[in-house]
Amino acid sequence: MVGRLSLGQGEVMYRNFNLRLSAFLFGAVCLPSVVSTAHAARPMITDDARVVDAKACQLESWVMRYPESTELWALPSCNFTGNLELTLGGVVTRETGRSRTTDAVMQGKTLFKVMDTGGWGIGLAAGTVRRSQEDIRDWYAYVPASFSFRNDAVFVHTNLGWLREGEVRRDRLTWGVGTEVQLTERSWLIGETFGQNRGKPFYQFGLRHWLVQDRIQIDATYGNRVDGNSNERWFSIGLRFLSVPFLP
Repeated sequence: MVGRLSLGQGEVMYRNFNLRLSAFLFGAVCLPSVVSTAHAARPMITDDARVVDAKACQLESWVMRYPESTELWALPSCNFTGNLELTLGGVVTRETGRSRTTDAVMQGKTLFKVMDTGGWGIGLAAGTVRRSQEDIRDWYAYVPASFSFRNDAVFVHTNLGWLREGEVRRDRLTWGVGTEVQLTERSWLIGETFGQNRGKPFYQFGLRHWLVQDRIQIDATYGNRVDGNSNERWFSIGLRFLSVPFLP
């Protein structure tokens, strides 16, 4: 779900993510090769129970277009120890001809159980989002759980977490459910819904494709709030790079 974090339109939308989400997004904050083959990363906000390969890094980048603004995200992450993925990145928002850095994301993620083919995995992620204009920090943590079906052709991911809004000093429950279905050897159909314990949830769906298998990936999605109006919808295009192990 880091990277897999998105704060567009004043809503906190979290990733690993893959962050995702996001994710994203993500995340990104959104949102991240990995243990086994990489799948649930950016643009999904719902994060997966995977981390980047030991001694390797990845860069998740994407553009989110809202009716009145555009967000440019970049979330690099590395795994220095083997079971601790560290992410540090941020977003530049463009509105009415001007640009500003609005959010900076820092997150760590580890696994308690690695997901095997046909099995399941679970982990823990925690981090902070600094909103530079208000000089306010939000804090969050969540548990990603992933389930593999049909010999890794279908994945289901669930997130359950906590968000501390720094501005109003209020705690919220966060959640997400996402799925991935393999269409071809390199292409995947992705979809998810996510939200908080208050307000209507969001949804997102799209396609992901490997330009270079397990190394370079592109994606495109559409999202909105359930029963939302056109002011809350977004379109995204993402590019993701994954390295071979190279860190000392």
